[in-house]
Amino acid sequence: MADYDVIVVGLGGMGSAAAAHLAARGQRVLGLERYGPAHDRGSSHGGSRIIRQSYFEDPAYVPLLLRSYELWEQLRVDSGEDVIQLTGGLYFGPPDSGLVTGSLRAAREWDLPHELLDAGEVHRRFPTLTAGPDEVGLYEAAAGFVRPEVTVAAHLGLAEARGAELHFDEPVLTWMATPGGGVSVTTATGSYSAGRLVICPGAWAPELLAQLGLPLTVERQVMYWFQPLRGVLPYLPARQPVYIHEDATGTQLYGFPAIDGPEGGAKVAFFRRGTPCTPETLDREVHPPEVTVMAEHLADVLPTLPGRFLSAAACMYTTTPDQHFVIAPHPQADQVIVACGFSGHGFKFVPVVGEILADLATTGTTAHPIGLFDPNRPALGR
Repeated sequence: MADYDVIVVGLGGMGSAAAAHLAARGQRVLGLERYGPAHDRGSSHGGSRIIRQSYFEDPAYVPLLLRSYELWEQLRVDSGEDVIQLTGGLYFGPPDSGLVTGSLRAAREWDLPHELLDAGEVHRRFPTLTAGPDEVGLYEAAAGFVRPEVTVAAHLGLAEARGAELHFDEPVLTWMATPGGGVSVTTATGSYSAGRLVICPGAWAPELLAQLGLPLTVERQVMYWFQPLRGVLPYLPARQPVYIHEDATGTQLYGFPAIDGPEGGAKVAFFRRGTPCTPETLDREVHPPEVTVMAEHLADVLPTLPGRFLSAAACMYTTTPDQHFVIAPHPQADQVIVACGFSGHGFKFVPVVGEILADLATTGTTAHPIGLFDPNRPALGR
């Protein structure tokens, strides 16, 4: 008999959610994580992630988002933690920008409540933000932010309370689908067997899923915190929405209200403007010229925000060529489920991805629409 029903490799956002959902279904679960439970060395840290529904990337994500919102609320109830807060969201830039046209397309296709604002209305409604004279914005009240570290801890706590066995500081060295239909996993300290394997490797996907040959790029991304010139009061969540701005060159900037108290400042970052790296070569130091570039860019969009630089942190995106996820049974071993390539926009889907992975690991299928995430799709060179 196998040691476990399901082994989950990687206990960041997706893996911790999968472990919690699987344990809730009565599965004997082993979770393996190469670092400690804080999970601050991959992609599930930084204090906040935007959550939104008018999804410019592709309207096909909207049904998953609607279910994710339900599960975020369930996670709040089950864990007692404030994992999500709605502040409204503004997406603004040139009328023909991918950000604006894509957000509008998703909102109209799924009949999502939204408002279209001209540049003057953007500034009247949100005085901290400055739109260019020819720019427009889409505002939706349903947007806000989620807390990545709190979310991971909440899912891990629920998984453990439901009977999952969680091992930290135990990196996986190899895994293998066994002839009888199960799997075996070898770590730095032991070997385990199970009927099914769920692999959520984050930036370690090129290593742990090498046999898939996926064209994944790991990128270093930087998050910045600045203290606004006149304090955080205008940036408090009751006044300031989450926002994404795209300029005429296609550069996207995103940011948050001041959610960490008077001295916490406000967080900003560039969206998908990273440099290739590996987990081993990631430069975790943020250098002064990087801070200068961000501050100069902010001056045109949030003129009071550059203020005083407080801190910065580096994380990693693992990106596919079409920037869509990979979620599917392994093409060569359907008892192995893979989830990777979340391309910098995946964290808002954490609860529903956990549900999907639990579906696939227990029944081999899911009612959720995941065809977009097929590892054999042409965009991945298949």
